[in-house]
Amino acid sequence: MRTQRQVVDYALQRRALLADVYAGRVGVMEVCDASPYLLRAAKFHGEPSAVTCPVCRKEPLTLVSWVYGDELKHASGSARGSEELAKMATLFQEFSVYVVEVCRTCSWNHLVQSYVLGKRGARGGRSTRRTAAE
Repeated sequence: MRTQRQVVDYALQRRALLADVYAGRVGVMEVCDASPYLLRAAKFHGEPSAVTCPVCRKEPLTLVSWVYGDELKHASGSARGSEELAKMATLFQEFSVYVVEVCRTCSWNHLVQSYVLGKRGARGGRSTRRTAAE
């Protein structure tokens, strides 16, 4: 999306956790603990990924995007698809998106990325900062 900003990638954290799992320092049951709510969101709002599950290696992971923000009111804390995110980015000033990868077979889940969307950052390169006089 063109208005993504403040992007944080959690790939290093994911890699370290998987190294601990493969080395036996962390149990599989500790990392394959997706809640039923997350699994349901993956089924209905998730988008398939090209990455195979790193734990069970049985199926591709599903990416679920969760939205949070004061302006979203009751929609805050819900899962949304990419089309809904694009529409929300034109309607709201600013909200956070957290992308979680989920394996619907073994329940592996991990935060992949977070970023901010909304109209506030949509102005082509112009700063939204105001001076004290404004």
